[in-house]
Amino acid sequence: MHHKPPLPTRTLTTAKSLRTASTAAEIKLWYHLRARRLVGLKFRRQHPIPPYIADFYCEELKLVVEVDGSQHDEETDGIRTHSLERQGLVVLRFWDNQVLQETAAVLEAILDFARGRTLSPTPPPEGEGL
Repeated sequence: MHHKPPLPTRTLTTAKSLRTASTAAEIKLWYHLRARRLVGLKFRRQHPIPPYIADFYCEELKLVVEVDGSQHDEETDGIRTHSLERQGLVVLRFWDNQVLQETAAVLEAILDFARGRTLSPTPPPEGEGL
């Protein structure tokens, strides 16, 4: 069992405050992701992944789901996405108006990714298996 070092108090405090200050789009998406409502997948909300805090995170899929409002800018988001991808994560980004107006399409995009991750077994490492 590998031990994760404790997160800095400031990171935890920020994550907690973000959970209480969620946008309408985050609240709507969380309704569909929480309590394993999306095909049994466990998502966490405002999950710290240093140095960032992901809007939503599914450890099983190594998936970060970000809901971008008007305060986001492409350059900063690109740096953030690249950093998370270097940690072996996949980042799916949706605009908040997409989440609010096309919720089914957003959930379908997340499901499509999940199906690709869970239904296609990875081949065994070289020299293992049959």
